[in-house]
Amino acid sequence: MAKALLNYISFLCRCVAISFKGSTRFYAWMTFLTVLTLIGLNAYCKQLVHGLHMTGMTDQVSWGAYIANFTYLVGMAAAAVMLVIPVYLYKNKELEDVVIIGELFAIAAIIMALLFVVVDLGRPDRFWHLIPFIGKFNWPISMLSWDVVVLNIYLLLNMHVCGYLLYMRYLRRKPTKAFYLPFVFISIIWAVSIHTVTAFLFAGLGGRPFWNTAILGPRFIASAFVSGPAFIVLSLQFIRRFSDYKIADQALFTLRKLMQVAMLISFFLFLNEFFVELYTDSLHVASMQYLFFGLHGHNALVPWIWTAIAFNFTALILFVLPASRSIKWLNLACILSVVGIWIEKGMGLIIPGFIPTPLGEIVEYTPSWNEILICVGIWAFGFLIYTILLKTSIPVLLGKLHIKHKEAKK
Repeated sequence: MAKALLNYISFLCRCVAISFKGSTRFYAWMTFLTVLTLIGLNAYCKQLVHGLHMTGMTDQVSWGAYIANFTYLVGMAAAAVMLVIPVYLYKNKELEDVVIIGELFAIAAIIMALLFVVVDLGRPDRFWHLIPFIGKFNWPISMLSWDVVVLNIYLLLNMHVCGYLLYMRYLRRKPTKAFYLPFVFISIIWAVSIHTVTAFLFAGLGGRPFWNTAILGPRFIASAFVSGPAFIVLSLQFIRRFSDYKIADQALFTLRKLMQVAMLISFFLFLNEFFVELYTDSLHVASMQYLFFGLHGHNALVPWIWTAIAFNFTALILFVLPASRSIKWLNLACILSVVGIWIEKGMGLIIPGFIPTPLGEIVEYTPSWNEILICVGIWAFGFLIYTILLKTSIPVLLGKLHIKHKEAKK
């Protein structure tokens, strides 16, 4: 037991040490992210002192850029399952190591998502009210409490699976399936559940008819299974360019096939929603009209949503056409997907749910500069975490960071 503990402590210490070593480009990148994180932290301190009035949110539009980013990142984290399924269910060896990179990104994405929830709280010091047995958790009645449960458990699942597999690589031992495989299969179900619960959080608000649709959950999952793998495809290419870890193009094209199907489903569900609401002149047609065409001279979101549609439709065409079998066009499709779905699930979903209000008021929302700086800071912190995780994991995957021969014999 003492030997195992010493080996584990040695592993952690060596990971910490290697995360501080790198080239000039690495130091420049980490400095850049650290500066952005500190700027965001400074902006959050101002918000903490002066309150949420420093944001663009109002009594009428009480969710803004924070919850928009939260919703998007939950989907990005859930997309790690798109790598897990081919590897563990269909034995696709091409993605065997790539799945670890995907799960590392899921860890960073969940941390960012949780941070966006924290900054959205006007009084984060009162979070203790949600802690079971101390405060009133309201579980299982509250969908918010379900969201807290599934997100934190998904974070722990990914941390356990990645940590165990990397540690076994470090020890040069074959992983024991009983210690990680059951958690892998649980994570497949859990990945779907985290975005489904987030969709239920919106769809269950009866006072916001724009979100009261049964296909909100499927739309969330389908779009997430495009944007998440798209970001992973882009990050894998950065990894193979700036490190010794080489990833075959075939692994990227396997992800392209998954994104192709998911994007078709996502766009089909979007067209269904668009037709039903505008053609039938339903209860929340006012919100839909405001989003797509403007309402009574208010049209702040119109450029956003049509940009998102243009990006997503172009990405769909590229995914379907043989042209995306070229890395250049695949990258373009991925960039358009990441940006287009961020707009659609952010400004195009959260804000119109509040406009008009149940009393018919039209109060438009524009994020303040302080709000934008906080968002940038959280994204920078997430990339900082992701970079550190990759910096420590890639040497283990390459076999460069492993237990020393003398340590193994002790």
